[in-house]
Amino acid sequence: MPASSDNSAISRRLVKLDPAFRDVVRIIGPRPPTTQVPVSQRFSVMVSSVISQFLSVAAADRISQRVVVLCGGLVTPETLLELSPTELRVAGLSWSKIECVREIAEAVSSGRISVRRHARLTDRDIRNELTQIKGVGPWTADMYLMWTLARPDIWPVGDYGVRAGWSVLHDLPETIGTSQLRSEGIPFDGIRSTVAWYCWQGLHLHRQKL
Repeated sequence: MPASSDNSAISRRLVKLDPAFRDVVRIIGPRPPTTQVPVSQRFSVMVSSVISQFLSVAAADRISQRVVVLCGGLVTPETLLELSPTELRVAGLSWSKIECVREIAEAVSSGRISVRRHARLTDRDIRNELTQIKGVGPWTADMYLMWTLARPDIWPVGDYGVRAGWSVLHDLPETIGTSQLRSEGIPFDGIRSTVAWYCWQGLHLHRQKL
């Protein structure tokens, strides 16, 4: 069965479980198919996720592009570790993020983190492995699992966009908290990455109306 058909079925299941998603599913359509990022690119995506913490998409993209240029067009553990902390600071990274990405580079280079074997590990094992790095929290691990490894059941309750989108779609008077959202996600076991994606889409549609 084509991935698009699978995603259509997931969208129908989502609406059946929670009719609050009916309009956003109707307007946006099925979630586009997702695939795992090639092993050779996983480190660079991980670095981009760290850069993106607490930043707007535009600001994160600008800084990430500067790092790519400094690395000679290819962000690898080797090319990143060749850069001095000062060069990374000038590119726009905070000192805490510099420490984090350098530690990730050292961990991947030494084999302490093996991005190649992540395809065979569980979500929990990968999350535990990544969050041992100072500066890599649950949000960064969730983004890696969801976007780099295309895991289908990631529920990033720490993401403001997901919480805000859920609140908009359910017409809540204020933004839902992480603990409550974690509980709300239980009925969607197995498809929570798609639920999160529709929360982002719902928030985007809401902002367009403002």
